[in-house]
Formats: sequence, C-alpha cells, structure tokens
Amino acid sequence: MTLHPRRRAWFGQWPTILWLAVAWTMLWGDLTWANILGGLALGVVVTLVFPLPAIGFHVRVRPVSLLWLVVRFLWDLVRASFQVAFQALHVTRVPRGAVIGVRLRNPADLYLTVTAELSTLVPGSLVVEAHRLTGMLYLHVLDLEAYGCEEKVRADVLALEERVLYALASDEELENAGLPVGPWWGPAARAQATATRPSV
Repeated sequence: MTLHPRRRAWFGQWPTILWLAVAWTMLWGDLTWANILGGLALGVVVTLVFPLPAIGFHVRVRPVSLLWLVVRFLWDLVRASFQVAFQALHVTRVPRGAVIGVRLRNPADLYLTVTAELSTLVPGSLVVEAHRLTGMLYLHVLDLEAYGCEEKVRADVLALEERVLYALASDEELENAGLPVGPWWGPAARAQATATRPSV
C-alpha cells in the first residue's frame, strides 16, 4: 500500500517540524516537555498551513570541497575586513562605488542563495538584487578602484559560485554549468582553469 502523494510530501517535512520544535524550545529558554510538545505541535501546524515547495535539485555534499569553501570564505572575510578598515582610515581618498551584474552558471535557488549570502558577508561587497529566472546577481562594491576592475568582481563571484557548486552540486549540475566533473583540484579542473585563464 502506497501513501497518497500529498501525505507522502507531508511526511517528508519532518526535518522542518523538528527544527521548528528546537527553535521554539530555544526561544522559551527552558527545556521542558511542555515546550518540546508545543514546538512539535507548532511545527505540524506550520507545515500543514504553509507547506514548503519540493526542492528541484539533488544536493551532493563533497566534504573536502565543502571544507575548502569554508576555509576560502574565512580567508576572504579576514582579508576584506583589513582592506575595508584600511579604506576607512584613508580619509584623503574618496572611494568610488559601483553596482556590477554577474550572471551565475546555475540559477537554482540553493546555489544562488548561498553564493549571494557568502558574497554579502564579505565586507566591501553587498548583493542588492538577485533574479531567480535569469540567475543574475547585482553587487554593490564599496571601492571599485581598490578592488581592481569590474571583470575581477565578476571573476571572484564566479569563482565563489564554482566552489559552492563543487561543494554541493550533483555531477549533472556541474556538467550543465560547464564545469568538469570530479574534485575541484583534479586534472580536469586544472586543465579548464588554465584554458579559461585570461591572458595578460
């Protein structure tokens, strides 16, 4: 006997129910059975009234690539913090900001959101608009001259998206994005990086 599709979809919401129960209990600040059961009941009501849409992609977590994504993000965070602090202390120079549009390789909601959030968390850049249908991100850069140029902004955002895809995307999604399947440090990835590196 198989479950009705709507009932099967509701049973698939159990992680959301558990997360809402945990959040509810933490908000109360007291671990009691009443708060836990109240959180579970709230989670059931919320998932019934506001069901989440089905996810249209298959996440494949690659631990080494995910670790590299985190390490590189932390490095960019520290480096950009020092750069912004230096610009703030350099009072004689007026920064020239700009809004740069970047078209991502994969416009799926998850990768678009993660790329936009990580870009915004790094000081000196802020995502001001994102288009789901076109996969466009529009970033405000604090000082374009100090950053380098528009193409460097685009290249950095696309490199960030590439790290996100290698950390979370399936092999099929990597192929559709024009990236070689396999680890980001593998020979195929190095060959493509060499082939696409701009000449100076």
